[in-house]
Amino acid sequence: MELSQYLSMFIDESKDHLQAMNENLLALEGNPTDISIVHNIFRSAHTLKGMSATMGFEDLAKLTHEMENVLDLVRNNKLDMDPFIFDCVFKSLDALETMVEDIIQGGTGQADVTDIVASLKSIVTGDYKKQAADAAAAPPASALAASGIEVDEFQYSVLQQSIDSGHMVFYIEVAVREDCVLKAARAYMVFDVLDRNGEVVKSTPSVQDIEQEKFERSFSVYYISQIDRETLQKEILNVSEIESASVIEVDKDSLSEMIKGARKAPAEEAIPEALAAQQETAAAAAAPAAPAAETKKAGPSGGAPVAGRTIRVDIERLDALMNLFSELLIDRVRLEQLASEVHRSDLTETVEHMSRVSSDLQNIVLKLRMVPVDSVFNRFPRMVRDVAKTLGKKVDLVISGAETELDRTVIDEIGDPLVHLLRNSVDHGIESIEKRQAAGKSDTGTVHLRAFHSGNHVFIEVEDDGAGINRPKVLERAVKNGILTVEQAGRMSDFEVDQLLFASGFSTADKISDISGRGVGLDVVKTKIESLGGTVQVESRPGFGSKFSVQLPLTLSIISAMLIRLGSEKYAIPLSSIVETSAIDPAKVRNIHGSRVIEYRGSVIPVISLSEVFEVKDYSEDGETETEIVVIRKGDKMAALMVDEFIGQQEIVLKTLGKYLTNLFAISGATILGDGQVALIVDTNALIK
Repeated sequence: MELSQYLSMFIDESKDHLQAMNENLLALEGNPTDISIVHNIFRSAHTLKGMSATMGFEDLAKLTHEMENVLDLVRNNKLDMDPFIFDCVFKSLDALETMVEDIIQGGTGQADVTDIVASLKSIVTGDYKKQAADAAAAPPASALAASGIEVDEFQYSVLQQSIDSGHMVFYIEVAVREDCVLKAARAYMVFDVLDRNGEVVKSTPSVQDIEQEKFERSFSVYYISQIDRETLQKEILNVSEIESASVIEVDKDSLSEMIKGARKAPAEEAIPEALAAQQETAAAAAAPAAPAAETKKAGPSGGAPVAGRTIRVDIERLDALMNLFSELLIDRVRLEQLASEVHRSDLTETVEHMSRVSSDLQNIVLKLRMVPVDSVFNRFPRMVRDVAKTLGKKVDLVISGAETELDRTVIDEIGDPLVHLLRNSVDHGIESIEKRQAAGKSDTGTVHLRAFHSGNHVFIEVEDDGAGINRPKVLERAVKNGILTVEQAGRMSDFEVDQLLFASGFSTADKISDISGRGVGLDVVKTKIESLGGTVQVESRPGFGSKFSVQLPLTLSIISAMLIRLGSEKYAIPLSSIVETSAIDPAKVRNIHGSRVIEYRGSVIPVISLSEVFEVKDYSEDGETETEIVVIRKGDKMAALMVDEFIGQQEIVLKTLGKYLTNLFAISGATILGDGQVALIVDTNALIK
């Protein structure tokens, strides 16, 4: 077996074990006396250590070995978990994830883990309490060296996506003169220059430390702007008592190098034959702790995965398979139409058998690409815990609908936008403990993360029970930043005011921190979601909280649809969004306050004429005794669509309309019918307000 095959196996198994350890450690934090959870974490760490040693990743093996020593004491009731131990083990997991990510990017997986290893050893020897006290009393760290600033996943994604959207990213180092008396004041003036021309994403030391003059002579920032490097450097140097200002423009490649360090390709060396056996042992040992994954299948007794029953497939091969099957489906529909015209029984029987077989094949192909969203959701509890702890808040994350499936290509892209939304809810949405108590709320805020299907879309919602959006403040900032005029602000509805949060560079944060207040998060969210063909909106009730709703296409190439006729044109409505079809008396359609409605099963629902929506000539005649309608649903809302004629149900291939036909209202794509005609696919979610 080649090195690349072993490496791929190692990476996949390592990611599974790291995720399992994160989830179990969070569970243990909620119940520190549950030794069974410690056993699960220990098994994952032990397996990861063996795999790392076999592959030659010594830093990984060394760190996991020290984690084992601590966990072994805990599982044998020789040591009780406390906040210091939890933080130390969490930091160890962060370091392990960084090293594995470095390996994924082609690096050697090496890292300086001296400090973390020393902390773990101090726990084993019992000296950690003294070290923790010393660390608390130690003076704050000074500015980092010129090799770069450590950023977290959220900040790194902001920098990457800003480069993608055409903004310039700079790495800036500023030094004040040695004889400067008011260092914090000069630093504040520099930040004022930066804030007027762009957004600071990360500062080292932190903004708070700089404001309190807890730095020596220099500080560094990652910065997003639209002005050129020379102008920016000149404006910084115009601040008095600034000795130097190094401004380096950063592209995507150099950003990765500056943050993660120069990488070397792994040496081409022989891998021990024992690795295959090591991997089987690792999978069996980790089974009780590992989360359910789409690539695992339980054995007959529900225990360890059955060896040889699963295989990992490159996503590009699945893409090719999907495209080929899409073409096959178009030909199948054409054959069915030809067989109906020829009237030969043997041909009809053969085509019917081909249809049954291809339908089964179609279901398999579709399921191959579908992945539960819990593969993304399962990393958020740890992130919310860390952010809440940093902000001094108590926050519960409640996840529902994690079994909802999405196409793998969408799953790979939605992680960063959801990180932004969750951090925004914890920071801006959930109030401080004092404010919640004053408002008569529980000390602990709640953030709900939900996923559910509606039609051929998936909706993901992030809802908090915080203070809601302060609309007067939003309008004030929008006017101040030149986004709106005073006249425009006075005419905006509450819904329109809420959507201002997605404006470029908009922020309502009173105080800038390393978590938020730079005004780049929600703008990036909107850009990313729209690039996936989705939409994002926010609703809020002041005093009760806010809800961000992300609508994403399933991006499946094949869907079941009802074909209908409007005038001389054919349209397709996805079956997944249809409640029922019916024919009604036109007299039952009533006009109330300028809107057409009908009574439907004890409730009143709006009626929409598709001919009017798509501006198609209506061929219906006055005095007709029946009107065909299609009742559609979006969540708990329904509407009735008036159509000219039902054609029938059919499997259709979803085709995009290309880059020239974009933002078409209520149209999600097109399909080629068996007779060669093109039918547009109706986006029913856009028709229900």
